[in-house]
Amino acid sequence: MSSPQAPPTDPHHTDPHHTGPPSWHWQTATGADEVHTLLTSCDAHQAAISGTPAPRRRQETTRRLVESGSVHLLRHTTGPAGMFTLTRRPPSGTDEEVFPPAERPLYLSRLAVAPAWLTAPALVGLRCVRRAVEVAAGMGGDVLRAQVNPDLRDTCALLGLLDFTPCGPTFDDGSGRRHAHLHRLLGPVAAGAGKG
Repeated sequence: MSSPQAPPTDPHHTDPHHTGPPSWHWQTATGADEVHTLLTSCDAHQAAISGTPAPRRRQETTRRLVESGSVHLLRHTTGPAGMFTLTRRPPSGTDEEVFPPAERPLYLSRLAVAPAWLTAPALVGLRCVRRAVEVAAGMGGDVLRAQVNPDLRDTCALLGLLDFTPCGPTFDDGSGRRHAHLHRLLGPVAAGAGKG
């Protein structure tokens, strides 16, 4: 697989005479095909880097999540750059027993960054996780739960940096796909995590 092309524009460039839409903005995703393409391209890139199988993704699941308003998309003027899904119900395959008790858990899943932005200085993955924490706190959640492939070291390091802690063992489905569970407490401080 060839290396991804560099982003087409400098993500930090600010033109004082620019009168169009902002370079970056968040939106609730509306296009299931666009979301699924972003998700699977990130999966394929990460699988190639880590040497592990890509997750199985169902177009029907993507469409259902988009239609429910659960998919948050970070868009650059050049196109979709990153995304995450936030739900009140656990994604398929989540082992609830590994988590500490919580009254109002929310679930972070399908975190993805367009391959061209993975090595860019815009820190799209960081923006996505901070936004997820901010939105989850704003929804009244007391904890944010997630699954992660432990072989994706950069993703695990990012989540650890943002106060996600491991819960329970690492699971293996027998075909090389592994996942671990993480959680992060939410509170008044978490609500400001997406600022700056």
